Amino acid sequence: MALFDLPLDELEAYRPDVRESARFDEFWRDTLAEARGHDLNVALAPGPVELGAVEIQDATFPGFGGHPIKAWYARPAGVDGALPCVVEVNGYGGGRGLAIERTVWAAAGYAHLYIDTRGQGAGWGSGGDTPDPVGSTPATPGFMTRGITEPTDYYYRRVFTDAVRAVDAARSLPGVDAERVIFAGASQGGGIALAVAGLVPDLAGVMSDVPFLCHFERSLDLSSEFPYAEVVQYLSVFRGERERTLDTLSYFDGVNHAKRAQAPTLMSVALMDMVCPPSTGYAAFNWYGDRSAPDVRKEMAVYPYNGHEGGQAHQTTRQLEFVQSLVG
Repeated sequence: MALFDLPLDELEAYRPDVRESARFDEFWRDTLAEARGHDLNVALAPGPVELGAVEIQDATFPGFGGHPIKAWYARPAGVDGALPCVVEVNGYGGGRGLAIERTVWAAAGYAHLYIDTRGQGAGWGSGGDTPDPVGSTPATPGFMTRGITEPTDYYYRRVFTDAVRAVDAARSLPGVDAERVIFAGASQGGGIALAVAGLVPDLAGVMSDVPFLCHFERSLDLSSEFPYAEVVQYLSVFRGERERTLDTLSYFDGVNHAKRAQAPTLMSVALMDMVCPPSTGYAAFNWYGDRSAPDVRKEMAVYPYNGHEGGQAHQTTRQLEFVQSLVG
């Protein structure tokens, strides 16, 4: 690995024009209204393991189309009252994993809802449990081009909606303070976190690490790594589809969602990240809150000599401090 993107001083000032449809807000307003037309019935069942310090339950809530989405709901054992809640989602190809993997936030004294990403969970980690029952037009292997010919059919419309409904679900859970919900994720999860930041106006905070799904036009030109390479491969076959593809992706660009965010945020980038180039994360960070809360608190953690792994446990430590500063 080597430094391959803009110098840090240029990254800190990087605010590119990003493609955005005039129908962006209408599209998402209609999408979420449709999803919220399904009853929010969150089912809780005993978790598969008993841990002395943490209580974990198996949760199922309705996502896009009312489809069942799995999650782990964890709390510190023996603690009564409504707690702040961190809602979290995994990176590309991962799932909710095993319950014993999702204990850090509960051990720190918070409620924690760790959600599955539909159709994923077989790429790495300990697996997922949520299918995606929706089909697709011809697509490159992976998830990036499923339904990419139309925004209404695109895979991430369902995923982003699932994430918003996860916030709704968390707020309805016993033992959660609905006014103190924070959304977190890294890589794909970081891109999803930015989408939730723009789609849910009253979050207590957002944590987005080495975010994927940002500034697509630059990412496709700059990164030779998968998953962005899935779109490049698709366009190498469907040679006349560039404009329509980028128009679809603009509805899901983390930069466009970040512009609409209002919650305080902690983000991170790694300057040797060739999967999610640092300029694309900085594009979202520098635009964050521009249209809705220009004075919002925002912090960027920079890891100069790391690739897509980013800060890992070092960033988790910063997140714990950040959440403590927000909600106690």
